[in-house]
Amino acid sequence: MKILLAASEAVPFAKTGGLADVAGTLPTNLKKQDKNIDIRVILPKYKGISDRGLKLIGKFKVKIGNEIKEVSIKSKILSNVPFYFVQNDSFFYRDNLYGTSEGDYPDNAARFSLFSQAVLKLPKLINWFPDVIHCNDWQTGLIPVYLKNTYAQDQEYQRIGTLCTIHNIAYQGLFESQELTTTNLGWEFFTFDKLEFYGKINFLKAGIIYSDMLNTVSNEYAKEIQTTEYGSGLETTLCARNDNLHGIINGIDCQEWNPTHDNFIYQNYDINSIEKKKENKKKLLEELDLPFSENIPLIGLVGRFSYQKGFDILGNTINKIMKLNLYLVILGKGEKTYQDLFTCLATKYPNKLRVIIDFNNLLGHKIYAASDMFLMPSRYEPCGLGQLISFKYGTVPIVHKIGGLSDTVVEFNSKSGKGCGFTFKNYLPFYLLKSIKKALKTYQNQKLWKKLIKNGMALDFSWDRSAKEYLKLYEKIYSLKRNN
Repeated sequence: MKILLAASEAVPFAKTGGLADVAGTLPTNLKKQDKNIDIRVILPKYKGISDRGLKLIGKFKVKIGNEIKEVSIKSKILSNVPFYFVQNDSFFYRDNLYGTSEGDYPDNAARFSLFSQAVLKLPKLINWFPDVIHCNDWQTGLIPVYLKNTYAQDQEYQRIGTLCTIHNIAYQGLFESQELTTTNLGWEFFTFDKLEFYGKINFLKAGIIYSDMLNTVSNEYAKEIQTTEYGSGLETTLCARNDNLHGIINGIDCQEWNPTHDNFIYQNYDINSIEKKKENKKKLLEELDLPFSENIPLIGLVGRFSYQKGFDILGNTINKIMKLNLYLVILGKGEKTYQDLFTCLATKYPNKLRVIIDFNNLLGHKIYAASDMFLMPSRYEPCGLGQLISFKYGTVPIVHKIGGLSDTVVEFNSKSGKGCGFTFKNYLPFYLLKSIKKALKTYQNQKLWKKLIKNGMALDFSWDRSAKEYLKLYEKIYSLKRNN
């Protein structure tokens, strides 16, 4: 089977979020599952992507509104996976991927219309026609539209199926209606059952309507986005595609995130040597100028300072949390309001709280390894990687029971010894505090706590697991197109 994965970012070339991890990591894991699968990746060639080692494949022209843009296609093979890069410097040679601190780039509709058209021109350029094009988020939402309309009469394209993966429905690619002319799609597409969305055009909606199959990054999130509360206005559109909507949990890179051989942490350990984990806690507390004590648990939080990540309810209950017998260390960057609030709180509680405003991968690894518990009070969470990493490091997650957190964190039952973390269902400060208190109580019974740690470390959230699920979806789409 031949798969073309189209994404606006992919590690190690360009990254702003979890999409890049999926696009860069899934292909190699798919090839491990099926040696016969021919998967290739295509993304824009941004300023940050070096020309070193890239090979020019060819050039073609793309029409954007009334303009003709020249596009170069370059390629590189990485871990036996071909990567293709769509180069147009006027659109992609910029310091950032989607915008600046002032906001999104005003020509994003044109930029990703060009990218989507270039994706579909690639097969003819290299004489390689995929069975499935795997689209990701709004930046590739127009690919299925062009495929089913512009290429409707082209026999070489008629058997190509499409999968659209929604990584976070809050980001939809919304543009003013006049941008429809930029896409070179006619005004007949500006209707409520196509691209129109409250007087604007919506690229993600296009992908949802025109793709053969849809998926998002957890089963629970697939259900949630069909509700008014979490659907961000697309719930009705998604309900109409319910039969074709699936949930697949993301995996984690077990080469990077593995305490057995993690070079960033103070002391390596595994499920059979959990007692060595304590050395990481001692060293990190020393680094943070906090005294170590057997009886005082350390809670870690690594994430973006934002409303989505639950910093509002954490802020509303932090004074009560600080009265408990614990240390709390928070690492991240994000919205200034929350950064300022928690920086101020760290000054108020110098003996219990540390706040580091930074994206620091090294320190992130240390926090996962050193912490006894990992906090994720997210308002919503499509998948979440923090809880999956914490399992691997024997760090017990405390999470809001939502989206991917609900799918992966099972409430620990002290009587049966089953479960892998602590959860709260109602998004209120009281329930967050209650969940933390329950975790602290369990921590005092170290025999029980060790059982809880081992439950989490034994779980498999590798990409191998996720890749098997994606293979099943690709096969469904392949059969669908062959039987039609």
